[in-house]
Amino acid sequence: MKDNSGGSAPVDVDVECFADSVRILHMTKKQVFGGNWSMHMLVPFVKVHASTPGGVDSKTGIGDIVVNPLLLGWHFTNWHFAAGIDTFIPVGAYNKNDIANIGRNYWTFEPVFAATYLSDGGYEVSAKFMYDFNTKNTATDYRSGQEFHVDYTVGKKIDNMNIGIGGYYYKQITDDTLDGDTVHDNKGQVFAFGPQFRYGVKNMAFTVKYQWETLVKNRPQGEQFWFKFMYAF
Repeated sequence: MKDNSGGSAPVDVDVECFADSVRILHMTKKQVFGGNWSMHMLVPFVKVHASTPGGVDSKTGIGDIVVNPLLLGWHFTNWHFAAGIDTFIPVGAYNKNDIANIGRNYWTFEPVFAATYLSDGGYEVSAKFMYDFNTKNTATDYRSGQEFHVDYTVGKKIDNMNIGIGGYYYKQITDDTLDGDTVHDNKGQVFAFGPQFRYGVKNMAFTVKYQWETLVKNRPQGEQFWFKFMYAF
């Protein structure tokens, strides 16, 4: 756990999390504002284990669901864009007295803009920009501040493969509040990077990536392994 200066916080915490996030995307044949209209829903199945000096806790179940009924995409020769607003619905289990929770117990509204550049030589540069507006956790009267984060990829396509690096940057923009009062020096921050490999065949794609976190403030620092499988019906 890192403090506001990036040093080790005086909290001994260890967290392990496994999540299987199922994303269903439906692309319609209609256009809105000149863009292709699609919609998606993401349902995470989560298992989390947390230990602190105060105890050990584990929880398994469905996490907060994400929906977006209006996701628009624009496609050109080398450029591709997408935009929409994701809504996080707080259906995951939450108890303010538990150490491990798989839900956050508050709604989040997240405008999203994504852009990809694919060169004629097979190079790819992609970024997905997101900004979060959080509602209040009614169980604790705590409201997390607004958050900016971006996922990025830089890679090279070789036949059916794409090899490169990727990760994310997260920065909390506004302060948290508790009972309406400002909570100072608690803005989170993290930068992650690592190698990634993608292989596509017919209507399927497989992606593997590993990421390390650095420049962390006011949150746990760790490592992540991702495996992603996509199938187009």
